[in-house]
Amino acid sequence: MLKNKTITFIGLNYAPEDTAIGLYSTQMVNALVAAGAHVNVVTAMPYYPQWKIQQPYNAARSIMVEKEKGQTIYRYKQYVPRSPTFLKRVFHILSFTHGSWRNLKKIEKCDLVISIIPFTTSAFLGNKHAKKHKVPHWIHVQDFEFDAAVQSGLSGNSKQIFKWLFKQESALFNKATAISTISQTMLQKLQTKTTTSIFYLPNWIDPAMIGADFTKPHPYLASHKFKLLYSGNVGEKQDWEFFSAFAKALPPQYYDIIIVGAGARFQDLKQSNQQENIGFHDPVPYAQLGQLLGSADAHFLFQKKEIVDTVMPSKLLGMMASGKPSLVCGNLASEVRTILERADTGFYFSTDDLEFAVRQLEAWRLEPDSTDAMGKRAKEFVWENFSREKI
Repeated sequence: MLKNKTITFIGLNYAPEDTAIGLYSTQMVNALVAAGAHVNVVTAMPYYPQWKIQQPYNAARSIMVEKEKGQTIYRYKQYVPRSPTFLKRVFHILSFTHGSWRNLKKIEKCDLVISIIPFTTSAFLGNKHAKKHKVPHWIHVQDFEFDAAVQSGLSGNSKQIFKWLFKQESALFNKATAISTISQTMLQKLQTKTTTSIFYLPNWIDPAMIGADFTKPHPYLASHKFKLLYSGNVGEKQDWEFFSAFAKALPPQYYDIIIVGAGARFQDLKQSNQQENIGFHDPVPYAQLGQLLGSADAHFLFQKKEIVDTVMPSKLLGMMASGKPSLVCGNLASEVRTILERADTGFYFSTDDLEFAVRQLEAWRLEPDSTDAMGKRAKEFVWENFSREKI
């Protein structure tokens, strides 16, 4: 179906970024290439989640082109703020948009345009590129960035600005041929924003990388205590205030808490949580992720309860695929809660219930057989519903 087709793929995050949207965009392009298409990827220099352009790209010129089997990658050296405030994020977005506009002019052949949100300006670029080549435009939404900014408190008092931004977002959506997103609650949100045809396309897990059995634990999780792991972006969507209270409430003689990641809140979190049983580490390469996740006894994910239908934290799939239970808190209307309860593979609760969280961890620690059974159900559920072949 895609043999000899040429696709323009516009997205901020791409390989060698191997976490979050960068990972999923790379997997999507690889799937398109495997189906016979040639993909022109218009992206940025890799910088996430460290918020710093990675080597050797930091020494590159402002624009560069890379060629791989089945794809040509056009990169622009965008502005990356070390401390990403709201205003600095705006300049970050504008910088990427300006550079990508320049790169799109180099693409002469196109049968389909795919734009990844965030950024929403990718949809603007995609609409223009699709109109120029008279081809369909597909928008894929990984995160409703404007809604997330409001819910996370990043918008401040800029209500009028965001009212205008939401209006522009809908206008861009209405010009697309089709729009997909990664969760059912996000699909419902999308219905309120556009009249364009929409569909469900979740992210997937590669069984060969996540969930394999490892003979040795990852060095970050080598202790004999009950090991509780968070791996991912340390940003504004997570409830780190609740985490601090939770960490203080756990008996330190029984638990080690390991945070592996980077992001806007990482350094602040590290400085404000100096307990001996809390360890902080930089992100591991994707090749080590399966070993890392599988070395934990349980995972945790504490979302702000204001975050409901703007984002589906796809790290949940990796947590479940590792064969370990997950302790998750946030808004009770979240789709994450629905997935955990459908799979019977963890516990979802409100951030108001600290004592419940501690009791649940104690039950998992003291009942290893039932904990292992819960983890096994998690792994089976992900393979049946979110493996690469299924999606």
